[in-house]
Amino acid sequence: MVQRKIGPGRADLRIPINSRSVALELLNKVTNDDSYANLVMPALLDAAKLEKRDAAFAQELAFSTLRWQLTYDAILDSVSSRPVLEIDATLLNALRLGCHQLLQMRVPAHAALNETVQLIRHACGERMVGFANGLLRRVSEKSLDQWLDLIESKAKTDVERLSLRYSHPQWIVRALQQSLQSDGRPEDIDDLLRINNVPALVNLVSLPGLSNRDDFTDVSESENRYSPFGFTLESGNPADLVEIKKGSVRVQDEGSQLAALALASFREIESGENWLDMCAGPGGKAALLAAIAEIEGVALTANEVQPHRAELVRKALKSFPAVDVTVKDGREFANEAKRYDRILVDAPCTGLGALRRRPEARWRKAAEDLKTLTDLQFELISSAYEALKPGGLLLYVTCSPHLSETTAIIEKASRKLGATVLDLTTAMNNRFMAGTLPVNRKTIQLFTQRDNTDCMFMAMLTK
Repeated sequence: MVQRKIGPGRADLRIPINSRSVALELLNKVTNDDSYANLVMPALLDAAKLEKRDAAFAQELAFSTLRWQLTYDAILDSVSSRPVLEIDATLLNALRLGCHQLLQMRVPAHAALNETVQLIRHACGERMVGFANGLLRRVSEKSLDQWLDLIESKAKTDVERLSLRYSHPQWIVRALQQSLQSDGRPEDIDDLLRINNVPALVNLVSLPGLSNRDDFTDVSESENRYSPFGFTLESGNPADLVEIKKGSVRVQDEGSQLAALALASFREIESGENWLDMCAGPGGKAALLAAIAEIEGVALTANEVQPHRAELVRKALKSFPAVDVTVKDGREFANEAKRYDRILVDAPCTGLGALRRRPEARWRKAAEDLKTLTDLQFELISSAYEALKPGGLLLYVTCSPHLSETTAIIEKASRKLGATVLDLTTAMNNRFMAGTLPVNRKTIQLFTQRDNTDCMFMAMLTK
């Protein structure tokens, strides 16, 4: 969403450090510096030295406000004398924080009003206090449900109504609707949009050969439904686990685990196979593949085009020194003499399948970005197909349910490359998914509201 930058001289104002000021600083960094919230927040919390409870408050306030900003902007627009996008970026971010406290947190209204006004006084100056106080008092006069009814009444289409109710750009609403329709679940759109606004539990993977999921029953809330190696953390910081520090346990969504397991388990592994993870950064799937490869006597190459992400891959694979980490454009593998038995192409995508984990992600991409992404996706799958041995397995994966990035790419690969699409649905239903996947398709589209995973797409190809 377009916003004006913070005006000159703003940094000279002294803001008391507390949970609300940390939340505002995070929103400003996302707005003005295009920062990633999950990467910036730990550093802000470390610098602020907040108590554990205050740090949790700051993160919940900031991340949830980012998710809900479209809805809050519509509410503020209905009470403001000036259009929301003409409001200074810092002031608007502070007003959004106030809206979230008033409408969706268990903060008394008087405390939410007073604390937000004080934050605005320090961050924006005294002249903004009266304007902000008036807006927030009007917001406090209605509940969230009442506000939603009001702003929805102004919507001209059902897509616009869903966009306002669940704070998703309209192009994303349409994309999710189309994906659900293709899977025969159009009625799930409200549930999918709703769950994207609920922070995901921390999910972990116990790497086979290095650790055992059964050893974590004292800290895990539950074992994953499908992955034999996954579990969710009941509470606390996963970084505090000794096994995380040792590298035998990793934070990883169950959908990502299933993608790695799909490639490794589609058919029996023969000793001496060569595997390639073509787009390995930051290394999550590569780590699980490396653990399996070590047990099975398989050679794995993990490639990443960006040097800083390749360094993350090296760190993720520090327990597996036999893995060859390369730094090259995945499209170059088509020209190499070496051929692979199994290739994972976890292609760059819009990331629409992980909106619940990345609070600002829905505002980063636009429909116009799809052409560049889909061109790259097909170039990568073409390169992988060229690098695949005859009869080998090529798993194409995106963390997106957008049809342009999923089934359209596979149809193009089948038509232009001559790739054969294998029945991954039956294989995964028999091995991991307990028959829960719809059987009217060979490719797999996981959905958060149905599978409690990121919306991961997978297709298995061969030649």
